[in-house]
Amino acid sequence: MLEQNIIKKERDNKVNIREKLKAYIDLTRLHFAFVWPVLFCTGLMLAFRDASFFSWNLLFRVALIGLFGFEAGMVLNDIVDRNLDKLDVDQENLTPYWRPFKERPIPSGKVSYKEAMAIFLVFVFLSAALIATLPFPNSLYIYGFMVYGYGMEIFYQIKKRDQKYPIAQLLGRTDLTFFLVAGYLCYGQLNITILWLILFLYPWAQLHLGANDIVDLENDKAKNLNTVTTLYGINGNLYWILGFSIVHIISASMFLIFELGQVALYGFLISFVLIGIANTVLLVKKTTRAGLKVLPLFHASLLIYCLSIILDSVIVI
Repeated sequence: MLEQNIIKKERDNKVNIREKLKAYIDLTRLHFAFVWPVLFCTGLMLAFRDASFFSWNLLFRVALIGLFGFEAGMVLNDIVDRNLDKLDVDQENLTPYWRPFKERPIPSGKVSYKEAMAIFLVFVFLSAALIATLPFPNSLYIYGFMVYGYGMEIFYQIKKRDQKYPIAQLLGRTDLTFFLVAGYLCYGQLNITILWLILFLYPWAQLHLGANDIVDLENDKAKNLNTVTTLYGINGNLYWILGFSIVHIISASMFLIFELGQVALYGFLISFVLIGIANTVLLVKKTTRAGLKVLPLFHASLLIYCLSIILDSVIVI
């Protein structure tokens, strides 16, 4: 009997550990983790290109800064919204897309607030320690972006609870925009390339945000959040996405012409097609389900952009 109890206890412990690991994966959106280093290193590769320089050591460190820095932001998002997330009514759309085990781990109780804070602080500490190894004054630039990014994430989550206009969206997504710039400034200097990066990524960040808001419409209504969709309806959000898509394609084309080469051209054209297809589907279907179907197309467009820029930079170096 004692032996059976011991076996049962060991089995229960294994189940608890497994469930805890699943909760941590959902908390960090671990299946998307590879994207953050790629995005950060895209900026760095442009800096290497401009300086005619390359370092595997620096590339590895910057990749880790991107990984830990962005993962900290994912956890911070859940910490700030931990009480609102209890009001979710739609668990079938956006939640499974971002969280493979389909749960928000803090409201479910599988990850405590203190645990989440500890994980956030560990990621921040690791990022900060790695940033300290960057050359000066680049390290100061990145510390500044770090503080700004986390501050803007908090602002975005709180401001959209009571706004009458989409201020949270217009300001809040500058954190994603500056993520690419921060990668560049890990080694690069303040110059015109930074302006092109901002003009390139900011409209994409806004169209991506609009797509997310369409998919999560029912949850945002339940939480009384003032997103683009709840403020202006699905049609209004579709125009938001379309408008920023047009601006993005124009600014991305200018970025391509003035900063990049032939290799990047093909990747950019593929991304333009994906964005065009996504907009067409949304304008025809006009549903949250359509938003969920096209969200991977928007994400794929960004990944292809990044890989194109990296390959283009490698050839120049």
